Amino acid sequence: MSGKEDESLHHEFYTQERWNNWLNQVRESDFKLEESEEPQGAEGAIFVNMEDDIILACLKVIAKFDKEQISAESTLEILMDIRDMVLAEIEPISEDVDMMIASLQTSLMGGFAAFECYVGGDYDKTDKIAALVKKAIKAEESDDVEMVIDAIAHIGALVLSGKRLTEKTLEKVPYGLVAEWLDGIESISAAKVGADSYKNDEAYDGRL
Repeated sequence: MSGKEDESLHHEFYTQERWNNWLNQVRESDFKLEESEEPQGAEGAIFVNMEDDIILACLKVIAKFDKEQISAESTLEILMDIRDMVLAEIEPISEDVDMMIASLQTSLMGGFAAFECYVGGDYDKTDKIAALVKKAIKAEESDDVEMVIDAIAHIGALVLSGKRLTEKTLEKVPYGLVAEWLDGIESISAAKVGADSYKNDEAYDGRL
């Protein structure tokens, strides 16, 4: 491994300390589902912010990859390190919080599948997102989880390449695994149409 490669891999896009800080905020929030029927409520917003923070960190990695500042191999290694960190089993906090964290982690699974698919280039840019969503729903109805995550990964890769995941498409998705995984893709989509300052993060300016 070259010196610059090593430097890149140790650039702190997302740290264990950062994740632990979020978990500490959750512990201190005394979150109760009955007090916040929607995750976007005053207390539940913390879970939305946690997910957005992780997605933005990953998009910073993707931005470096798109600029050819880090290789595909290094990009995947960094992303998988973040994935392993935030998807690791959490010690129980409370029934309600544990349920929300489990939902958050499920959502992030869809996001990480998308990042991996995009970096690997294993998707067809001519595919239609609406058709892939229908494919995912049909696969879930057939209990074909592998096909579901494959479709979700392709949808996410298309979003990362510039396509939009519309509200109209999401409205047709029944609650279930597809909906939860698509939530991670929706977070990517929302981040990409929001402030794009993550693209110019210069914390690491070397080239591989």
